[in-house]
Amino acid sequence: MTDFGKIFIVIGVVFIIIGLIWSFIGKLPGDISFQKGNFTFHFPIMTSIVVSIILTLIFYVIGRFK
Repeated sequence: MTDFGKIFIVIGVVFIIIGLIWSFIGKLPGDISFQKGNFTFHFPIMTSIVVSIILTLIFYVIGRFK
């Protein structure tokens, strides 16, 4: 049972880190936002590119350790 506790703590810390990073990443220059009346459209082009690069690097590092 102690392994589950450690796993949940690690998952919680990862979610906190992702949340903090996402609060900064969601407003990068290059993201498209339109607001007209009560309609808002947000298309995060630059955010998608940055997240893709970060995930690619993470998966590359994980793949090197296999």
